Amino acid sequence: MSESNFDIQSPPCVLCGWTDDCPEKYGEKKTYVEYNLTVHYYCLLMSSGIWQRGEEDEGVDGFLITDIRKEVSRAAKLKCNICKKKGASIGCVAPKCKRSYHFPCGLRKECIFQFMEDFRSYCWEHKPVQIFPDKESRGPSQCTICLDLVEHLPLYSVLKSPCCKNAWFHRECLQYQALSAGIFFFRCTVCNNKDKFQEEMLRMGIHIPEKDASWELEENAYQDLLQCYQHCDIRRCLCKEGRDYNEPDSKWEIKRCQSCGSRGTHLACSSMKSWEQNWECVECRSIFAKSGKYSKQKKRSLATSEKTDGTTCLLEEPSPKYPRQSPGSQHSFLLQSPKIICQNNLSPCSRLELPPSNRMTMSLSPLVSNRNRSLRKKHLGTQRREVSSILKELKQQINTKTTRLNINTENIWNTALKGFRQRNFRPTNTIEVKFTNCKNRLKTDTSTGSKHLFFQLLMGHLQNSSLFEGSSAKNLSLDSQALKENLYFEAGKMIAVSLVHGGPSPGFFSKILFNCLVHGPENVKPNLEDVADIDVAQTIKKIKYSNSLSSLQSTIHECYDFLAAAGCLRPVTDLCDKNMLVNDLLTHHVIKRIISPLESFRQGLKTLGVLEKMEMHPVAFSSIFCHKPERLSAETLCDLFTIHCSSSVKEVGGADFWIGYLQDVESGESVVTLEDILYFVTGSFSIPPIGFDPEPTIKFLHVGYPIGNRLLNCLELPVTKTYESFKNKMEFTIRNTLRVERE
Repeated sequence: MSESNFDIQSPPCVLCGWTDDCPEKYGEKKTYVEYNLTVHYYCLLMSSGIWQRGEEDEGVDGFLITDIRKEVSRAAKLKCNICKKKGASIGCVAPKCKRSYHFPCGLRKECIFQFMEDFRSYCWEHKPVQIFPDKESRGPSQCTICLDLVEHLPLYSVLKSPCCKNAWFHRECLQYQALSAGIFFFRCTVCNNKDKFQEEMLRMGIHIPEKDASWELEENAYQDLLQCYQHCDIRRCLCKEGRDYNEPDSKWEIKRCQSCGSRGTHLACSSMKSWEQNWECVECRSIFAKSGKYSKQKKRSLATSEKTDGTTCLLEEPSPKYPRQSPGSQHSFLLQSPKIICQNNLSPCSRLELPPSNRMTMSLSPLVSNRNRSLRKKHLGTQRREVSSILKELKQQINTKTTRLNINTENIWNTALKGFRQRNFRPTNTIEVKFTNCKNRLKTDTSTGSKHLFFQLLMGHLQNSSLFEGSSAKNLSLDSQALKENLYFEAGKMIAVSLVHGGPSPGFFSKILFNCLVHGPENVKPNLEDVADIDVAQTIKKIKYSNSLSSLQSTIHECYDFLAAAGCLRPVTDLCDKNMLVNDLLTHHVIKRIISPLESFRQGLKTLGVLEKMEMHPVAFSSIFCHKPERLSAETLCDLFTIHCSSSVKEVGGADFWIGYLQDVESGESVVTLEDILYFVTGSFSIPPIGFDPEPTIKFLHVGYPIGNRLLNCLELPVTKTYESFKNKMEFTIRNTLRVERE
């Protein structure tokens, strides 16, 4: 199906009858000459009697032409309750409400259209509204997008942030920002909250397209950032090939200044034996020496983006209409066959080559551009591989002597604390976990599966405990009782032990907490975003944004007790004095206030040498401390398992069935998830930072049903003649096994 250019006469939309072409309001308007069809994208999405039953390249963005014709015929019998003309294809979903209207008419009448789930529409009487407490100020404030005043009134044109008390926006400003930022970058402009903010805006009819931000899609927008400085600036360069010569992995490799990045040196010219050594240019060293703030921070990684966890609620169960996908937005990639080792000679085979007609492809939405996705994935994968090798090195300390921990899952913290404090507990001993409140647990599960589950539950408890504060990215809190009982030390010790013994990554540390741990609190400068207490943040913000000396002095007078308690009282004679005051407050509240818990926590992290490795490789370890693990994909599992099979199994197509099944699970055509499959084999719902030991394998045997051997991390699969039989056996076994374990 080829798409034509727009008609010069701008024909009307077949659903609403309007000729207007305004993508921001009505979605992209397209004309398809071969179908004699012109339609607005939003009119198509919101019509009550049509669903996206085709693929993205079929019909009009997946809406089949025959379905569109039927919907036009259905709407032709309905009169719009607003303009009184026929063709009203959208109806209010409120019970007993029979109002119908065109999409543009609904916008003018202030109806709400929800671009999520089932694409519900509400008329002007039944639409959802935001509740404004009576005690809130009714005076105008500044819209933080356009900076014009916005009234604090329950109007269609006004929206309030669900996460910030005094953040108000114009609806039009929010909609334009959402279209530009896309699902990854659309968030509250005041507190940067994403999940709660997007959920409320979708409920109130803001369309958040499933695409990357407009500034990310600009061709070669960041090309300059990819150019690295390659020049040796040492006074006496020793390289005979010249100052611009750079040979990676040799003594003539150029290393850039870790602080400014605008000066360089050959490793040999600065007598450096390894790339891992830090180097700063003369200019930066002199600046730090004069300021007395010499920093030990290493250069930052490019991979500092957030986890799309925040968007999983929008993406896990897509509507049949596939919401918010732009035309032609999907692309396909080939899911490569896994590593296969022939049973006959135990030599690695080449990756299984399938005939082109039999190759199975998977369709992924372009939530980020290919360039950014591959770049981020590459850097994050590199960092996590580095962490894995470091943790494996630390694991060599673990001996064969066993320490058993008796754990009650309903009281995970106290029983874990008791186990870690028992007299015979040694971090270097092999840990065996037994759940005391779980009956009929398999004996083979006590050594691997139970340990994985224990560390997973323990990390989850720590994240939500009183030892930490903050929403998603957490800092240490100040709990005097916990400090007295030395719980911060125990928490750090538990995290270190979990990492070396194959547990999950914490993934919830804030950048400020991680930097304090690896670089020292004296080398870290906090920001307003690092303050977890909302009231404290508001007070500091009030001081920071005082626009006159009198207002600043008035604010200080109001906050006298707060400033005195923080030890930050200082004479203020000029407006610029507020900057030093704000810095003092931030340093006190974010760092100095928790200096005792921080030191105790650091001592705990020194267990098994974990903190020392964190200090040596901060960029790599930030990938597991500050970022949640990526969601499992079919490609990840395919690469994780090595298949051991005979030539007869290859002929039957066992590896093909395995790949196809992973693809079906990822696309939602299965009753189990990829996490269920991993748990069935290893006892873990995610891949631990250290990896699995032994590495997961697959064997095709003449057995009735799949068998997950968690002692060996081996998945034994049945040899079947058809894919349907293979899939049914996988579904039945994994689903029932997990159900029995949960019960």
